[in-house]
Amino acid sequence: HCLSSLTPSLPFSLCLADAQHGGWMPEPPEPALRRLSHSLLAHYQKGTRPVRDWRTTTNVAIDLMVYAILSVDEKNQVLTTYIWYRQHWTDEFLKWDPTHFDNLTQISLPVESIWVPDILINEFVDVGKSPHVPYVYVSHHGEVQNLKPIQVMTACSLDIYNFPFDVQNCSLTFTSWLHHSEFRDINLSLWRQPELVKFDRSVFMNQGEWELLYVLSHFQEFSVVIRRRPLFYTVSLLLPSIFLMVMDIVGFYLPPHSGERVSFKITLLLGYSVFLIIVSDTLPATAVGTPLIGIYFVVCMALLVISLTETILIVRLVHKQDLQPHVPEWMKHLLLERATILLCIRDRKKLSQSRIHLHHSLYGELAALQEVLREIMAIRQLLEKREEFRDVAREWLQVGYVLDVLLFRVYLAAVLAYSITLGTLWSVWRDA
Repeated sequence: HCLSSLTPSLPFSLCLADAQHGGWMPEPPEPALRRLSHSLLAHYQKGTRPVRDWRTTTNVAIDLMVYAILSVDEKNQVLTTYIWYRQHWTDEFLKWDPTHFDNLTQISLPVESIWVPDILINEFVDVGKSPHVPYVYVSHHGEVQNLKPIQVMTACSLDIYNFPFDVQNCSLTFTSWLHHSEFRDINLSLWRQPELVKFDRSVFMNQGEWELLYVLSHFQEFSVVIRRRPLFYTVSLLLPSIFLMVMDIVGFYLPPHSGERVSFKITLLLGYSVFLIIVSDTLPATAVGTPLIGIYFVVCMALLVISLTETILIVRLVHKQDLQPHVPEWMKHLLLERATILLCIRDRKKLSQSRIHLHHSLYGELAALQEVLREIMAIRQLLEKREEFRDVAREWLQVGYVLDVLLFRVYLAAVLAYSITLGTLWSVWRDA
């Protein structure tokens, strides 16, 4: 070659001129990146921890940023997240003098060609669909930066008792699988201060069902704290149930002696049963616990059954047959006197106990008049008997009315107390 044939006495310009007249062109110098990569990897042993003294500990700094919450599987207790993971360490065999390589201070090298710490997450349960990043950055001081996105599927103890106002805390514990801390081979530390990691939402996609509250970091452990957005479940689960319960309360204003109340409450009970069948797939299911909202639905169903039972009893009470006896005195005293005062029920018209008094006069002792008198007495007895039956019916109707008001107010107090308790609990959990 022309370059190899150059001598101090032969200028390069003459060799180049000779090459332009049909001779060989000189080869250009090798690029600095290629020379540096070849120099670093020519005798590199990627199977050995990159320290000159085996007593030296390799310090690996780790960091993560949560990009998205992909899914929360309550049944299998698995959290799937997408994170941006970073790790940093010093490789003593990847150092160079930048002045020898065109002042090059940083280079990207294939990750398969160098030693990489075997950092894993203890809570891993499955390999996610993570993109492969083939390169790492290396500085001339030997500092290696490995940045990669990871889809993480980890086991997490999910508590769904407060659904849909639940807050979940899932830990990601990073550790070396082979180089344990007791061997002092690898030491894990945090890349950033915990205060900077805690409220870093710079890359988080805040559009899904879950929102990121903060990320707690302590040594090699990161705790991802997320909260469910309850608006969808409030509209689709709680509001329909509340509307049906309100309609059940309104149904008490139908007359107790009317059979329409029974039909109305049976319809509500059937409608609530269909509602529970529809929303059963929406509720989270676990083998270790039941969410409070499931208990809420069961109690609402029980209240509807109690309401229907009360209505049936009242309707049966006010529809007493004519041959039934009078209302017992203790019931009159307890319901028609004491209960009306306690419930502030306005005084009803007292039952008329008047009897039809028919006066007759006898004029003469004719047999015809005696026959007429017997007929009148029979009619009088019939009218008195019918009036007595009506009095009994009025008594039972009034008893049924007072008892209906009493049971309705007890039922209303139970529903209000139950609603206030649940509302307070959910408000506290939502604002916590």
